[in-house]
Amino acid sequence: MSTLQDPDIYRSILNQLQVGICVVDLQKRIVFWSDGAEQISGYPRIEVLGHVCSENILLHCNQESCEVCQTCPITTALREARPVQAEGFVHHKFGHRTVVHTWSIPLRDKNGALIGIIQTFDPRFGEDTPEARPASLEQRGWLDEVTGLPDRAIMFSRLRETLATFTELHIPFAVIVLDFPELDQFRARYGQGAARSMVQVLARTMRSTVWPTDLVGRWGNGRFLVILMGCSEEALLAVAARMLRMIAGANITWWGEELSLRVAVGYAAARTGDTLESLLQRTEQSLEQSRAMYAASAAAAASAKD
Repeated sequence: MSTLQDPDIYRSILNQLQVGICVVDLQKRIVFWSDGAEQISGYPRIEVLGHVCSENILLHCNQESCEVCQTCPITTALREARPVQAEGFVHHKFGHRTVVHTWSIPLRDKNGALIGIIQTFDPRFGEDTPEARPASLEQRGWLDEVTGLPDRAIMFSRLRETLATFTELHIPFAVIVLDFPELDQFRARYGQGAARSMVQVLARTMRSTVWPTDLVGRWGNGRFLVILMGCSEEALLAVAARMLRMIAGANITWWGEELSLRVAVGYAAARTGDTLESLLQRTEQSLEQSRAMYAASAAAAASAKD
């Protein structure tokens, strides 16, 4: 038998592909988990094989509004026996989410009977990895120590350059500020180690939600700034909503307790005649409105407990 006809060769090929590949049986138990799936999700196959795919591993969250939970691509592919394409996320073992593009494809035996589903998942946006960071920024100490993201000085400089390009060439861009008002209380209650882990998970989630051409950086204690290249005012609201959905599911497990942080968001798209001050002022005004809604929601929740 030719070497290329050996079934183990094809298993080896599937394992070495960088795209995530998962196979589930008719009961949705995971029976194959590739090297790419390990890399994208953080879950080694020894922790995954034999488990049902919805056990917070694949495209899964606890939000009622999640498009993927409402129309699970694996369930749809099993029910309708057809390939299903979807946008969703992988809940990484470390707590953050990675946006992915998936295909769920029916798997049949030699007689044509449906025996399972092959699911592939491929990251659609930028991953925050040490290899992806500019070496010069790290060497010069311009990266935030906790998150590895560009610090405020670099973000301010990039913002100035981007606005100058917009003024000259009219290339659209927008900014988003994400504020976590409970971070100080979180640190006081759970300690510096938990706060550090939480901030790192939030940073990875944000970085994986935007395109590689966008820039995410630390903007202050409990704040991050996102510069969205090519983002128009019309598209900004959808991008901000997507980031909020992703951040809502970012969490850490600390001494057996699942912890997360609420977020307020402000955003603004560049307009003709803008200065840095006017752009950031509109962003801050938007953020203050979000913080007011957050405070009202928190007060209502506290009142309900009483």
